[in-house]
Amino acid sequence: MIIENIQTFRTAVPLTKPFKTALRTVTVAEAIIVKITCDNGITGWGEAPPTLVITGDSLASIEAAITEVIKPFLLKKSLLNYETLFQGLKTILVNNSSAKAAVDMALYDCLSQQCGLPLYQFLGGYRNEIETDFTVSVNSPQEMADDAANYVNNGFNVLKIKVGIGEIAEDITRIQAIRTRIGSEIKIRLDANQGWKPKDAVRAIRKMEDLSLDIELVEQPVKADDLDGLKQVTDSVDTLIMADESVFTPKQAFEVIRRRCADLINIKLMKSGGIHQAQIINQMAETAGIECMVGSMIETRLGITAAAHFAASKKNITRFDFDAPLMLAEEAISGGITYNGRKITLPDQAGLGIEKVHIEGGVFNGKQ
Repeated sequence: MIIENIQTFRTAVPLTKPFKTALRTVTVAEAIIVKITCDNGITGWGEAPPTLVITGDSLASIEAAITEVIKPFLLKKSLLNYETLFQGLKTILVNNSSAKAAVDMALYDCLSQQCGLPLYQFLGGYRNEIETDFTVSVNSPQEMADDAANYVNNGFNVLKIKVGIGEIAEDITRIQAIRTRIGSEIKIRLDANQGWKPKDAVRAIRKMEDLSLDIELVEQPVKADDLDGLKQVTDSVDTLIMADESVFTPKQAFEVIRRRCADLINIKLMKSGGIHQAQIINQMAETAGIECMVGSMIETRLGITAAAHFAASKKNITRFDFDAPLMLAEEAISGGITYNGRKITLPDQAGLGIEKVHIEGGVFNGKQ
């Protein structure tokens, strides 16, 4: 099973509504699509979106990392020696986690097809159905309440609310407006995207606790490299605190776990560099009794399918943030995961289950 070719393509799909966080505003889902072809005819697919403010990766840097460094390393190597390939992918260049993730998921697509198994079964097969939350972007309290009500009416029972822009009082007003509109039965998670300072985060979360706003968790309240501040928030409030941007690598996860800086960890393939390293982070967290969520960037169904296969395969992954394809105005991928409201079903086909990929230059059959 020799790797014969690695190709990259660009894709761009508009969103139905701008996606706004404390870090950025996205109107178009851009990505590099990776296609790996093996000598036995098996084809694997991967995806990497540019997220400069999070991973530091641009479209150009992702393309360059794959074509100039990763491709020469992988060509003509056997996928049956995949531990060597994944170890090399980790060390062949520093950072560039999105490029590594796209190639990693394409390699796993090929491997699980060779075994005749859907990827989630190849990785462990814990479940074949999961449920996603839906994200409410930062806007005025009224608009956010309207959006929240719309998502609830469409069957979503867990909402991820973006905060961290403006004054703390504004964020609290936003959450109050949403909670008043959707009632007490819907679960609310907050994501500050590093937008608060530690003392402000403590003050905001305590205030929301006093107001009985019933927040399930707060994700990444402080700057990614401020582990002291993250621990300060975690130790000072009753609400669960989740580390996101603070954890890219297993080494960073080890520090968060060792110091008990957070109650939960959000794993994203674009941060970890793919499934191989994501599994290590999850295993470390599970050993320490810390549950994980698997989230995503603004990706098409291709990247989300890979993340969902990983997430569904593991017992310790208990929360899922895979709403990005539902935000797109067009569908760029056929096959992969299927949505029925908040429910996501994993495909029965071997590998990722991708059937067609719509990219610049035409439509490609997923198996060719």
